[in-house]
Amino acid sequence: MDFQITSEQSAILETTRKFAQQRIRPRVRMYDREEYFPMDLYKELASLGLTGGVVPEEYGGLGLDHVTYSLIIMELAQACQSMAASATWASGVGGISVLKFGNEEQKQKYLVPLAKGEGPVAFALTETHTGSDVASMKSSAERKGDYYILNGSKIWISMIESCKWILTFATVDTGKDRREITAFLLEPDWPGITRTPFKNKIGFRPMETGELNMVDVRVPISNRLGAEGEGFKVAMSSVENGRLGVASRCVGMTKVCLDLSIEYAQNRSTFGEAIGKRQLIQSKITDMKIGYETARLLVLQTALEKDLGQRARVESSMAKMYASDVLMRAAEDAMQIHGAYSCSDEYEIGRIWRDAKFMQTIEGSNEIHRTLIAEYLLGYRH
Repeated sequence: MDFQITSEQSAILETTRKFAQQRIRPRVRMYDREEYFPMDLYKELASLGLTGGVVPEEYGGLGLDHVTYSLIIMELAQACQSMAASATWASGVGGISVLKFGNEEQKQKYLVPLAKGEGPVAFALTETHTGSDVASMKSSAERKGDYYILNGSKIWISMIESCKWILTFATVDTGKDRREITAFLLEPDWPGITRTPFKNKIGFRPMETGELNMVDVRVPISNRLGAEGEGFKVAMSSVENGRLGVASRCVGMTKVCLDLSIEYAQNRSTFGEAIGKRQLIQSKITDMKIGYETARLLVLQTALEKDLGQRARVESSMAKMYASDVLMRAAEDAMQIHGAYSCSDEYEIGRIWRDAKFMQTIEGSNEIHRTLIAEYLLGYRH
């Protein structure tokens, strides 16, 4: 595989790098501390075309290949993984679901603005009693004439407070299997919808995570995404893109752990010499470097498979699981290298460590991914 950066990729990555370092990095500590998402920075990101990702140009996107898209996310995540996430909204599970299953009217109404940077979107799948067990959802949808009546709740939904639209799922016959799950496009100001953000989270503080409650919400049939009973397929068909985005963010964050640890180890002295001279510190830095390079290769391999038109189911699970595990180890080692200073938010590493833990949970817990990978290899899952 040849992952040599082309001149075109180099230009867009340089633009991304400058924006991340000059515009995002100076403010990230403040908006993370105060728990708000900087919509003005998101608009600036959109003005550079960096919210369009892999969405075709005819639907407002950049039409990028997945390799270039992944490299952009890595660059943004070195400054702030939450801002990097905003560059995945159109190309991840929300926008890509509409691209794959939406009719032309839905694409124009929901996908085009999102790709142009008029987000956020909320992807509302998880319920209080379920995580990766999507098929056991209890949210219900009852057909009544030209509408569906939705009831139920979803939890741990990112960008629930300021989202422009919501992709959610409900079963048309509660108690049956996943073949009854149906996807719907909701608008947040519809009667019966209540959104409750969670505050004082440990990590992902700018991401407006919260709960969605639906009480007798009238959803026009025109806002059903895909066919009735096709919701599970809608949710699962785009998860490779979602996992690719998460893995790319993890790679970018791991690079920061490495860079910060090298800088600190070179400048922090004890007993008359830099701590970087000590073998235990060197061992941690070596592990970070190897983890970063191997995780990056897994991500780019997954992106290449997507560019070749493959589902990349195993590859995306491996990339997401491995990159997030590597990140967590790197963040822990970087905290140890920084010692007591890692407790201060004047140092970046504490924020990265807090976010790193939850990368092992989002887009499917890593325990689930271990099972998925094995089941595909053993032929139990197709």
